[in-house]
Amino acid sequence: MVVEEIRSEQHFEQIIADNPKVLIDFWAPWCGPCKAMTPTFEQLAAERTEQFKAVKANVDDLPSLAQKYGIRSIPALLMLNKNMVTGEHVGAAPKQEIVAWLDQH
Repeated sequence: MVVEEIRSEQHFEQIIADNPKVLIDFWAPWCGPCKAMTPTFEQLAAERTEQFKAVKANVDDLPSLAQKYGIRSIPALLMLNKNMVTGEHVGAAPKQEIVAWLDQH
């Protein structure tokens, strides 16, 4: 699978240590818009494997990670480049909008 589920903060730290560019999808199982965004996120992750590592973070399981990055609404995409936030996109959106956002980051 192209998209990796973050299991713990230690797992996340290892991912960002091993990958200079990481796209995080903050989500929750009860979130309808999050479920709607999953196919788009997975498609983009598969299409752009050479550009970034794609991961998902369940905010219910990892509330401290969501808090660390100031995530208050989901779904939220966060782009990290060398552990620095370079972009954030909040809310469900069509694929072309996410593509345009990714192209800026």
